Amino acid sequence: MAASAVFYRSKQGETIDEIVWRHYGNRIAGALEIVLEANRDLAALGPVLPINTEIELPAIEAPKEAEAVRLWD
Repeated sequence: MAASAVFYRSKQGETIDEIVWRHYGNRIAGALEIVLEANRDLAALGPVLPINTEIELPAIEAPKEAEAVRLWD
């Protein structure tokens, strides 16, 4: 079953990058760009979001870890 998007409402003093970091952590490269793409008008609101701004946090699949390659067994 595929994960679905989460909707979040900003609180006083929050920034989009702070919200993205709390939701996705640092395990997903490019998460901020994906969230901004899903919320096209968000960047126009400025660095500190107005209170109660609805933000879509899309489901992003974490990248699979690369398998280790051994040159000699």
